[in-house]
Amino acid sequence: MGCNDSDCIEGRFLGKLAGFDLFVRLLQTIKLLEQMLIFSRVAEMASFTRAADSMGLPKASVSQAVQQLEARLGTRLLHRTTRRVQLTQDGQACYERCQDLLADVDEFQGQFQQAGDAPLQGKVRLDMTTGLARHVVMPLLPQLLQSHPALELELSCTERRVDLVREGFDCVLRLGPVDEPGLVARPLGLVALATCASPGYVQAHGLPATLQDLGGHRLVHYQRTLGARPLGFEYEEDGQPRYLPMAGALTVNNAEAYLAACQAGLGLIQVPRLAVQPLLDAGELVEVLPRHPPPPMPLYLIYAQRRQLPRRVRVLMDWLAEAVLPWTLGAGPAEKP
Repeated sequence: MGCNDSDCIEGRFLGKLAGFDLFVRLLQTIKLLEQMLIFSRVAEMASFTRAADSMGLPKASVSQAVQQLEARLGTRLLHRTTRRVQLTQDGQACYERCQDLLADVDEFQGQFQQAGDAPLQGKVRLDMTTGLARHVVMPLLPQLLQSHPALELELSCTERRVDLVREGFDCVLRLGPVDEPGLVARPLGLVALATCASPGYVQAHGLPATLQDLGGHRLVHYQRTLGARPLGFEYEEDGQPRYLPMAGALTVNNAEAYLAACQAGLGLIQVPRLAVQPLLDAGELVEVLPRHPPPPMPLYLIYAQRRQLPRRVRVLMDWLAEAVLPWTLGAGPAEKP
């Protein structure tokens, strides 16, 4: 039966109006999620500038998004000063709720993606030492990105201990103990260390055969914070770390400089074996006192405590765990997130 009367016309008009209203609400929801994401990043990094840089957005756009969210909620979320940004009481409650809602969105999206079928997409920010990046991750990275061409990685390589939450990292691959509250540390195993010297240093000063022989040798000191007192030569005895004070004319806070100092003949160094094994195999470095190696260092994957991690972060962390496995002495019984 035809529909030419005014009732049918009105029905079609109302149907289109309802569809338009649904479309508008969808756009508003997308805009709200964007504002929540930007606000969360500002809250985590305590800075509009750092949040804008980490998200690849103009600072003005970040500021506007937060202002729009505050206007929508009818409350001030941030205390803004010339030095830093702090959450208000309402801002803290909003941030916690945003984390839950954004995690729900990621979980909803991942629920309908089969891990073996759907390529990863989106951006992941991670941090690790220069040695881990150069010798472990970079050689394997082309294969990962070939399998997931829509995946974007922002890789920070530094020897300092980054603030995972405030600097906006999804995960950190870290050597050494972890003591930050509120973070999850997934143990990946122990990484062996070696004491090394250059052939030129050995020719000039001899090769120590015992710990007592170290009195006539120099150590290149490594300190993350310059000015701190060096611990000295580290070795293991009866399962416990021991330190033997040693002279040294140079202290560095960078892994590349540490290795370069050794190659230049400035003294002994103690480094993760993964960083020097090719040089030992090629005869460009000499292992010193192999019967008294430094204690192995624990290796962790660190990430923020959340109810649900994005699938791209979970998959990348599992990939990193597999990548470092050949260089570890044995992983603990850690469960995947």
